[in-house]
Amino acid sequence: MSFQNPVFIPGPTNMPESLRRACDMPTLDHRSSLFADILQPARTGVRKILKSESAEVFVFPATGTGGWETAITNTLSPGDTVLAARNGMFSHRWIDMCQRHGLTVQVIDVTWGDGIPADRFEEALRADTGHKIKAVLATHNETATGVVSDIAAVRGAMNAAAHPALLFVDGVSSIASMPFEFDAWGVDVAVTGSQKGFMLPAGLAITGFSPKAMAAVEAGGLPRCFFDIRDMAKTYANNGYPYTPAVGLLNGLKQSCDMLLDEGLTHVFARHARIADGIRAAVSAWGMELCATSPDLHSNSVSAIRTPEGFDATRIVTHAADTYGVAFGVGLGDVAGKVFRIGHLGMLTDVMALSGIATAEMCMADLGLPVTLGSGVAAAQEVYRNTASAIALAAE
Repeated sequence: MSFQNPVFIPGPTNMPESLRRACDMPTLDHRSSLFADILQPARTGVRKILKSESAEVFVFPATGTGGWETAITNTLSPGDTVLAARNGMFSHRWIDMCQRHGLTVQVIDVTWGDGIPADRFEEALRADTGHKIKAVLATHNETATGVVSDIAAVRGAMNAAAHPALLFVDGVSSIASMPFEFDAWGVDVAVTGSQKGFMLPAGLAITGFSPKAMAAVEAGGLPRCFFDIRDMAKTYANNGYPYTPAVGLLNGLKQSCDMLLDEGLTHVFARHARIADGIRAAVSAWGMELCATSPDLHSNSVSAIRTPEGFDATRIVTHAADTYGVAFGVGLGDVAGKVFRIGHLGMLTDVMALSGIATAEMCMADLGLPVTLGSGVAAAQEVYRNTASAIALAAE
């Protein structure tokens, strides 16, 4: 692997030099007034990116997995039931975490490549007349399959069923890359991480809690210590932290939020969509298909590309790393060996994307797949050439 080449995995993503330097800072006394100038602007920036006026933002030294543990342990109690769809590796892992915490999980199994079935959620919630279901778990962007689900439709299903359950959303590979509407969608807990759309190293679990979720914290909860948001809230009020914080990463988060907001979220999302369109055009030129079963499910942060039947897609990833020093993502779980993944989120440009497409083409040609060198690159070039002026004007 070469440090000179960009990575094309769906996180950790490529880092802007300014953010890398923001994380690389001298030791700071986290009990000094200087820490407040990092912590509070970072929290405010995250709230703006979540599109919320009321979310309480808590940031832990962890990853998205720690964020999910924060969500469930602070709001749910032993024996509670949660409703979740399993449509990929990461939704599967959140289900497994709930089960390990002694929660009852009502699982709706979905073919990997499909989105969350809001209609089946509504049916399950209507049937739950005793309101045993305390939370609905929704993976906004299933990183393993490149599928984005309609969270507004999930909230609509909950409202149609007049069900009081909390709505937890995994936005690890969507927040700061694709539209996310915490308030408008009625999200109660949102979870993300520093290493994806925020373009930082892994190490921060970023969560947003609605007033309803905050009330649930006071009503009970599973055992928790490190992830107890009550401790966080108490110390945040005094510009502190309940234990030693990751000061450099928090400083990076502050700068990342400033960078994203200065660019403008509408432009950030359009940039991701444009780069993704180029990747998708290349896939079509190769005569291949995405794992996502319909265009409305196509993720703008990662594409999972199906290879021909009988071909081990992992060979492309291994060959790219060994021969060209470039990282792509392997297939996971039910789609292991059936897909390879191109991550296209965070710090990425059309020029960088073209280098990834070209490398994928070389790998597939080297391995005997019927791919014409330059076909995907040319298809993506047409997308980028025809949209470059519109993007430039939007940035002015």
